[in-house]
Amino acid sequence: MGSIVAENRKSLMLFSGRGFPELADEIGAALGVAPTPTDAYDFANGEIFVRYRESVRGSDAFVVQSISQGVNKWVMETLIMIDALKRGSAKRITVVLPFYPYSRQDKKHRGREPISARLVADLLKTAGANRILTVDLHTAQIQGFFDGPVDHLFAMDTLAGYVERKYAGRPLSVVAPDSGRVRVAERWTDRLGGCPLAFIHKTRDPMKPNQVVANRVVGDVEGRVCLIVDDMIDTGGTITRASDILYDSGAADVVVASTHALLSDPATEKLKNSRISELVVTNTLPLPAEKRLDKITVLSIAPLLARAIREVFDDGSVTTLFGGLS
Repeated sequence: MGSIVAENRKSLMLFSGRGFPELADEIGAALGVAPTPTDAYDFANGEIFVRYRESVRGSDAFVVQSISQGVNKWVMETLIMIDALKRGSAKRITVVLPFYPYSRQDKKHRGREPISARLVADLLKTAGANRILTVDLHTAQIQGFFDGPVDHLFAMDTLAGYVERKYAGRPLSVVAPDSGRVRVAERWTDRLGGCPLAFIHKTRDPMKPNQVVANRVVGDVEGRVCLIVDDMIDTGGTITRASDILYDSGAADVVVASTHALLSDPATEKLKNSRISELVVTNTLPLPAEKRLDKITVLSIAPLLARAIREVFDDGSVTTLFGGLS
């Protein structure tokens, strides 16, 4: 059976996109429900076809899709999956996006630019999504782009728990890679028992626009394990530069914790040749075998997502469950 039925006859059904089906399987195992069998394939011209093999009528449907490499294809597949559920008379459709696509395009920097994160929210709503469940948005304001409930989960407890166990007994400092991530880093210091906070200060020459001419560390890092925290690692340039600055400032070790491992080329090569001791990430996105360096530790986000899905299905409080952060 691909569903569980509550006493009030609600039926939870799980649906997996093709972006990262292994994560949906993990979530299903934690929930005790297998993803619903689905026919999904590409036509010769690239168009996507989706059909569910079981009735979805009246179901509480959860669509799990990791928007990994090939972003636009998986966004389109997600929209088609939602439309198929809506036309199949699903009662409620929740889209589980562990990584929200286009999240860095959340505002206009100059004229004639799009706000693509808002466009994605509009597309999901138009397709028929009633609710979004996501992890560590690049900026919290994206929650307001969707005209419906958004459950914004945080991977900090998952990551911090590992760091606490691995580096217990060693002096630790939390480091924001730039001033824009200081607020996130402050949450980490609270979670880790009030350890010192540092950040990388970028100095710019007004005569050289868009060029960083010097970096320096603000905070106590000498002789300490420095934990750089960020929401995503893309090409790896920011964290590898930050690690060099920290070591030059006396850091004993540099560890990086990040929720989303995009690791776009040339990130793997940069990390391999960097002085970073360990990169701790979650599996919100698939990490191909060729990118699984010895210094990369991958933690599963599936238990967190499964608990949130259960709370949504049972009409519980996701906010209370995960600490009420926003």
